[in-house]
Amino acid sequence: MTDSSNRSFIRPAKVILLVLLALLVYGVALVVWLPAGWVWAQASSHIQLPPGISVQQVSGTLWSGAARVDVQRKPVRVDWQLAWPDVIGLRQPVALSLETVSSRVDGNLTLGWPGSLVADLSGRLHVPEFADVIRQSGGALLEGDVVIDRLRVTMADRRLDSAAGLARWPGGNVSWPMGDRRQSAVFPPMQATLTDSTSGLLLRVSEQGKAEPAAEASLALNGMMDIRVYKRMVDLAGQSWSGAAQPGDVIFQVQQPLLPGGRF
Repeated sequence: MTDSSNRSFIRPAKVILLVLLALLVYGVALVVWLPAGWVWAQASSHIQLPPGISVQQVSGTLWSGAARVDVQRKPVRVDWQLAWPDVIGLRQPVALSLETVSSRVDGNLTLGWPGSLVADLSGRLHVPEFADVIRQSGGALLEGDVVIDRLRVTMADRRLDSAAGLARWPGGNVSWPMGDRRQSAVFPPMQATLTDSTSGLLLRVSEQGKAEPAAEASLALNGMMDIRVYKRMVDLAGQSWSGAAQPGDVIFQVQQPLLPGGRF
C-alpha cells in the first residue's frame, strides 16, 4: 500500500510540474533582486545612446530602480517600477518618472515584443532651466512652466508610429533672437497640441481657447521639420507688421532637419 502511494506521488508529470514551478520562482526572484547596476554594466556596451545622453549611475534592482542620466550635460533622475508582465500579450508595463532640479514628468510605458512601445506621460517643465540649450538652438525662451496635460507616443517595429498630446503655458514674457540681440514681448496664455498628420506629426501652437494657429511645425518621418509662423503670432505679441498681411497669412517659413541624418 505504501509503495503504491510513493509511486503515484513521484509520477513524471508531477516532477516536470515541480521543476517548472521552481524555475518560475527562480526567474521571478532573479528579476526582483537582480542589481540594476550589474545589468547595465553587462548591457551598456551593446546599447548606442543618442548624442548628448550618457548614463552616470544606476542603483536599485531590475524590478525597482533608479538612474542618473546626463542629457546635454544636465542631470536627470530616472526612476522605474516594473509591474507584473502580460505573458499572453507579451507586454511589460513600467511606471516611470523623470526629474530634474525644477521639472518632473511621470507616466506609464508598455513595452511589447517585438520592438513596440506605448508611452503615456504628463508633467511640468520649468523652461528657464533649459535656457542655455534653447539659446544655442536659436529658439524662443519662455518664463515660467509648461504643463504637459497628456502625451501619448506609440512605436512599432522600433519606429515612431503615432503621437498626440496637449501642453499649456500660462503666458508671460517671451524672448527670441533678433540679429545680434534678443527681442521680447508679453504673450497671453498659450497651448500646444500634437497630432498625427499625413506625412508625420503636426505641432500646433495657438492662444488658449482659440483654434486658429499662431505657429505650426510639421515633423516628417524622414526627420525634416517644416516651421510656419503666422501673422497672428505678431498680433499676439503686440508687435507692428508692415504690409497688408491677414492674421492667417504665413509670414515666416523654414525647413530644417530635426534629427541629424535620418528617420525617427
